[in-house]
Amino acid sequence: MKTLRLVLGDQLNSKHSWFAEQNSNILYCLFEMRQETDYVTHHIQKIVGFFAAMRNFAAALQKENHKVVYFNIDDDRNTQNLIKNIQLLIEENGIEKFEYLAPDEHRLDQQLKDFSKNLSIEVAQFSTEHFYTEKEELATFFKGKKQFLMENFYRNMRKKHQILMVDQQPEGGKWNYDASNRKKWKGDVLIPPEINFDNDVTEILNAIEKADIKSIGKINAKYFEYPISRAQALEQLNYFCEHLLVHFGDYQDAMHTDKIYLFHSRISFAMNTKMIAPKEIINKTLATYRERKDEIDISQVEGFIRQILGWREYMRGMYWMLMPDYKKSNFLENKNQLPDFFWTGKTKMNCLKNAVNNSLDNGYAHHIQRLMVTGNFALLAQVNPDEIDAWYLGIYADAIEWVQLPNTRGMSQFADGGKIATKPYVSSGSYISKMGNYCDNCHYKKTKKFEDDACPFNSLYWNFLDDKQEKLSSNFRMRMMYSVLNKMSAEDRSKIKEKANHILENLDAY
Repeated sequence: MKTLRLVLGDQLNSKHSWFAEQNSNILYCLFEMRQETDYVTHHIQKIVGFFAAMRNFAAALQKENHKVVYFNIDDDRNTQNLIKNIQLLIEENGIEKFEYLAPDEHRLDQQLKDFSKNLSIEVAQFSTEHFYTEKEELATFFKGKKQFLMENFYRNMRKKHQILMVDQQPEGGKWNYDASNRKKWKGDVLIPPEINFDNDVTEILNAIEKADIKSIGKINAKYFEYPISRAQALEQLNYFCEHLLVHFGDYQDAMHTDKIYLFHSRISFAMNTKMIAPKEIINKTLATYRERKDEIDISQVEGFIRQILGWREYMRGMYWMLMPDYKKSNFLENKNQLPDFFWTGKTKMNCLKNAVNNSLDNGYAHHIQRLMVTGNFALLAQVNPDEIDAWYLGIYADAIEWVQLPNTRGMSQFADGGKIATKPYVSSGSYISKMGNYCDNCHYKKTKKFEDDACPFNSLYWNFLDDKQEKLSSNFRMRMMYSVLNKMSAEDRSKIKEKANHILENLDAY
């Protein structure tokens, strides 16, 4: 039976059972499409990275004697639409059966389901064989519960997969070493140079530019740094385990003007395209820990594993449990526009200037920069979560909606009213100063609230609490801050409101 198998750009799993045997009756297809480059404005490194990884994957399949049809972005036969491309290949090749791997994005999942309903040939959907969990597993775990606490899910995953466990107890005596993962990097611990692959992606970049695809950010076409093959992904993982894991947990929340990556693995792009699997990453991390227990503390390892086994799987489960309505949630009713400096990096706030410019330059920011700098400011500025979603989905090379949306709309913007985060992750300038050196040479003063040179985070923070008091004051984790707010003098509150309103009316002047 002549079969057409679809592989999407984030399904580059060469270890999938589909590829175990060569079959001349099976045709694999991959497409570079305007459908995917244009639904939001993406970082140029994200577009290039996906296309480069897809091309390498297709070439690897062909080398293993699999039959592959690949449409480049500038291919004359490319309709730039997923369904039309599939229909074209079905008709041209006399296809009798269509098979596809389950998409991890609701938009594509629905598109393929709607298409499949009207096909006259047999259709089958398969697992991507990538995640620890199935799509519905988290919903089943939380069935009947009012709160969806990640920590409960994470502990269950540790037990189920016997990761960092001794019998049924956590290795080391603690489930979570988050309290040990909050050190400020002060330059006293040497950070090894990051691993770069210097891929030449000139040909792909030229095709993208010729197609006049709109993008943001910068790229060096001759020295593209992200892994774009499975071999490079494994090299990235090995480098992390050998050189960076030893201090990862200590400084995973740290921020510094001179260091973009610190001890972070930068493996998320390879993992989210499925060139490398979470099980491989965790197994390698554990093996490194076992071999070097004399120098690697369990807190370094648990902090890393929690992000993958806990947070990543949890976010995917929440996405599929709550979509499609989740994408419309706006509990706090925020309506402001995203400042232009999120696209240009032109601001006098040093923390935002660094975080945004790093994002524009590298298609990258680590989780605290995303949550407590850009996300924190956007929430304090009461920006419409639709605009925040589009920015995060576009600007980061590793951003795919299943992981971006719940992180942004839930964790970062509290737009879901507390389904993911138990409180809004907002702070004044003090937290940013605590975790990095951004405040040291800033135009604004972190200790001031409403003076001309006061840190904008300070007045915006108290103004946010005041504006949202009706919705948030009953939150048990916010009671202490509301107690502080309500004890402020009327004069100070008035000055804070006045300062905050000026900022909100002139965001791009700050």
